[in-house]
Amino acid sequence: QSQLSQALNGLSDRAKEAKEFLVQLRNMVQQIQENSVEFEACLVAQCDALIDALNRRKAQLLSRVNKEHEHKLKVVRDQISHCTVKLRQTTGLMEYCLEVIKENDPSGFLQISDALIRRVHLTEDQWGKGTLTPRMTTDFDLNLDNAPLLQSIHQLDFVQMKVSSPVPAPPILQLEECCTHNNSATLSWKQPPLSTVQVEGYILELDDGNGGQFREVYVGKETMCTVDGLHFNSTYSARVKAFNKSGVSPYSKTLVLQTSEGPPTAACPGSQCPDTQSEEQTLPFPVPLERSQLRRMSPFSSTLNLQPSFPGRSYFELRSSAHQLSLHSSLQSLNSAGCNFETQGTPYSQLGKCCLCVPVAWFSFDPASAHADIIFSNDNLTVTCNSYDDRVVLGKTGFSKGLHYWELSIDRYDNHPDPAFGVARIDVLKDAMLGKDDKAWAITEGGITKGATVGVLLDLTRRTLTFSINEDQQGPVAFENLEGLFFPAVSLNRNVQVTLHTGLPVPEFYPSRSAMP
Repeated sequence: QSQLSQALNGLSDRAKEAKEFLVQLRNMVQQIQENSVEFEACLVAQCDALIDALNRRKAQLLSRVNKEHEHKLKVVRDQISHCTVKLRQTTGLMEYCLEVIKENDPSGFLQISDALIRRVHLTEDQWGKGTLTPRMTTDFDLNLDNAPLLQSIHQLDFVQMKVSSPVPAPPILQLEECCTHNNSATLSWKQPPLSTVQVEGYILELDDGNGGQFREVYVGKETMCTVDGLHFNSTYSARVKAFNKSGVSPYSKTLVLQTSEGPPTAACPGSQCPDTQSEEQTLPFPVPLERSQLRRMSPFSSTLNLQPSFPGRSYFELRSSAHQLSLHSSLQSLNSAGCNFETQGTPYSQLGKCCLCVPVAWFSFDPASAHADIIFSNDNLTVTCNSYDDRVVLGKTGFSKGLHYWELSIDRYDNHPDPAFGVARIDVLKDAMLGKDDKAWAITEGGITKGATVGVLLDLTRRTLTFSINEDQQGPVAFENLEGLFFPAVSLNRNVQVTLHTGLPVPEFYPSRSAMP
């Protein structure tokens, strides 16, 4: 009885485990059904997305076919019209010649016969110069190459994920490597020091600058990325995650970047910065060489439909659930050696100090948007032209808010050229003098000679544009009621060469200069 009782106890334990196992299996059945419904819905959504993409491409291709169709019809109809007119003229000439042949007066016939014979030969020659050859074929010289797509469709299949390798750990943002420069932000990250999990790549995400949803702006193996095209006076949140064949890691801590709304100036007076000492000076703003080969992304122009603008002063803040670490630094101090980063008043490093308030805009001319006749040199700061006609070149940075000032020095000025200086929209005409359309505001030559300096002051707070020549203001205000996104602009021909100077303080003559923070 004792042995049987002991055996029953063991068997009872097995039966209890079996019941629990059955419950687990029944739960798995329910979970499999739920996962199947979810997976089917996901599969249908993915296939529908492919079908939608194919339909959009189909519409684009049909549009091209329709354009080709309209082009062929236009060419043929034009040829029909041309031939109809010539045939009517030829028929009229033939009828006239037949009437002349019937003329009974020999002297009258001889007076016009030579001219008629020449006209008949001339008309016959005109018909012989390819006039009776169709200018357009009836065939459509378009061949849709769908073999790669069909092959991809046939190869479309599920990928079995390997679960033997764990997912990566969340990356760590390196604050000392994160920086901003004009309308760009550079973010750097790394894997945790003790992590041994293999990483295949990283996904960097930014929001829209208004607290909206995050969007992917970079996917790749690099651990540093520069994002261009940020809005002025906006707050962006950035985060990064790692991935491998097993899956995607959790997100890193969120890095918050706030662009400036203040007007640009080189440095603040000591009375406005309590921690400033007399020996402290404004540091230059070089771009570090180690950052010159960074992977650059510009997602906002198409993905988020944002326009580039000068960000000015920036603040970085690293958010954490356990604590908050705030890293405050100006744009220039982030890129200058020997700067003091502070966290909640505690020095982050003891390399030194620099006192900088709202920084000025540093930019150059933009070869990508310029007319093809523009010639660039001096790191895209000096431009001229190889054409006698006026050609337009824009600056790389667009402005939508704030106070901005730059200068252009006249390096060469020959044979009475006609340059113009000012601001323009991104879609301004590039093959005409600046100001000839409604997308540019400019000053043309007037007191400009070789060696002169033209100053351009754009105040988007007051919505005004002011010019100066050799530090003498040219009238009170040249243009008013300016609103939107403006790019520095110049139009010139081959008789003039100018050099751009940026990062300058607002000139003394401007009335609001004393009121600047």
